[in-house]
Amino acid sequence: MPTPTADTSRGLRAQRAKDWARRAPLLPALVFLIIVTQLPFVATVVISFTRWNALAPGNRGFAAFDNYAAVFTDPAMRASVGTTVLLTVTVVLVSLLLGLGLALLLDRSFRGRGIVRTLLITPFLVVPVASALLWKHALYNASYGFINGCLSWIWGLFGSDNPPQPDWMTDSPLAAVEASLIWQWTPFMMLILLAGLQSRPADAVEAARMDGATTFDVFRYLTLPHLRRYLELAALLGTVYVVQNFDAVFTITSGGLGTANLPYTIYQTFYQAHDYGRASAQGVVVVLCSLLVATFALRAVSSLLREEVTR
Repeated sequence: MPTPTADTSRGLRAQRAKDWARRAPLLPALVFLIIVTQLPFVATVVISFTRWNALAPGNRGFAAFDNYAAVFTDPAMRASVGTTVLLTVTVVLVSLLLGLGLALLLDRSFRGRGIVRTLLITPFLVVPVASALLWKHALYNASYGFINGCLSWIWGLFGSDNPPQPDWMTDSPLAAVEASLIWQWTPFMMLILLAGLQSRPADAVEAARMDGATTFDVFRYLTLPHLRRYLELAALLGTVYVVQNFDAVFTITSGGLGTANLPYTIYQTFYQAHDYGRASAQGVVVVLCSLLVATFALRAVSSLLREEVTR
């Protein structure tokens, strides 16, 4: 008759076998993820500590923290940090407000709501480079762009023969980039906030209306507190993505006229200055800052999941 110790050992081995049987299908995906994401990042960290400029192949070696010191003292890098902060804050806040308004609209029942919802989501599905090209040529172009065409039509209604033809990408370069990103990211904010609105307890809203609460009172005291977590999540996720945006800046303004953000500055350092060590150090700094924001985003997601489970 087997002893209790033998039974316990056999049970532990069986449990380990079951655990490995559940985890084994995930191993190929885990290995692929490590090869694609972690190994390149480790290589970038190693290169960031080297002195490696393709224009000076004979001057290559270990640079310690010189590249990081250059990153934090470089005037172009500091300017790009300010541009990135301004660009990110403007895009996230405006798209969040517009997304909230659209989510409140779609939370109501009306004829054709499904079609309207599909049309409003469409900008987020457009490839970022295609979106930037659309804004650059179809909307902003001073000669044949849609915006100047509308201005010419409006001025023609008033009998003016000299309508204004501003060059939007030259006169307001940063605003031009911000407008294209707001158009693209508003549907993302709308989807998150719409999910929050649809998870709102309907009985509480109905009870408030029966007690005489107005629509504004319901929004202020019930809807807005309920959406606080969703607003935080949308803002944090939007910040993570907009900070890393490269397509709009590269396509619309080519980083000129004070629109060079952090990703574009890294691109200039790598492909134009050919300073691989400093570009790697810049990339590591940006990744660490993004991870800091992503940590708060993950906490917001975890809190939302806990609230849904306890409900």
